[in-house]
Amino acid sequence: MAEKKSWVLPPRLRPKPDTLTYDLGARLPAMTLVNAEVPEDAFTATALGTHRIGNGIVIEHGSHRMVLTIGYLITEASSLWLTTASGQAIEGHPMGYDQASGFGLIMPLGPIEAPPLSFGSSAPLTPGDPLTIIGYGGVEHALAAQLVARREFAGYWEYLLDDALFSAPAHPLWGGSAMLDDSGALVGVGSLLIQEAVDGERFDVNMFVPIDLLLPILDELVQYGRVNRPPRPWLGLYTGEQHPGKIQIGGVLPQSPAQRAGLTANDRILEVSGVPVTSLPEFYRAVWHCGQAGADVPLTISRGRNTLNVTVRSANRDDLLKKPRSH
Repeated sequence: MAEKKSWVLPPRLRPKPDTLTYDLGARLPAMTLVNAEVPEDAFTATALGTHRIGNGIVIEHGSHRMVLTIGYLITEASSLWLTTASGQAIEGHPMGYDQASGFGLIMPLGPIEAPPLSFGSSAPLTPGDPLTIIGYGGVEHALAAQLVARREFAGYWEYLLDDALFSAPAHPLWGGSAMLDDSGALVGVGSLLIQEAVDGERFDVNMFVPIDLLLPILDELVQYGRVNRPPRPWLGLYTGEQHPGKIQIGGVLPQSPAQRAGLTANDRILEVSGVPVTSLPEFYRAVWHCGQAGADVPLTISRGRNTLNVTVRSANRDDLLKKPRSH
């Protein structure tokens, strides 16, 4: 991914200061550049790369300033650097990652010369509401957008949000970007670029994780580096809905429970614990209903013309990830 200062958003896509009720210029310095280096033998290196660049958002928790981002940027990072709008470069420590929501926290290893963003609430947002999406790089990387949808989102990597936020036009460097509401408060953190279909037409949108998911878990993320709840059972599958009502395995991760159980790409998942599943959200919820990580997950699959029963001994995904070095 190129350095963020090598591109700019055209003026027609940027927010118009005279249409805002808040001082955008006072909020832009809260954005940092996040540079993460990940070892080549890390579990996520193949899927996410070994050099990851994205945005970070300076927030305040108690008397401490830290950086909020999207967790995949910092997962298994062995080296982590933050660059502020003033040009300050400061080493960071990956202090927390919540697999369920996707949020990641970075602790700057020294005073950070950047103001924090204030939290808002994502609950009142409705499609059509105006938004501003900001990233590291100042007003040239700020985008005038609107909320186009809010609904559940299922990712092929065993990830599910009950209520995700979708905005358009799409920001070209969305990872860890900040979604601001019409008061200039932080209401979402950028996660993905996907396509949305409306009236038969498809267009790019960004998926944001609602900030309301962070506030109940922030204390635990800061204190423990994770949320204090039993880990969900993880299978190690990439799955998709190839046709309405049909869940197909697109890939099986090495060293995963699914691989050990003999599941392969192109297997189709029919049932979990004897209950039919016809969508990714149904599938994930049925797997998680089997218990916490380590629970047996009985699957009925279709392979070619055969129907098979396979029991997968689930695992805790975190156990396969390299842990940050202590400071």
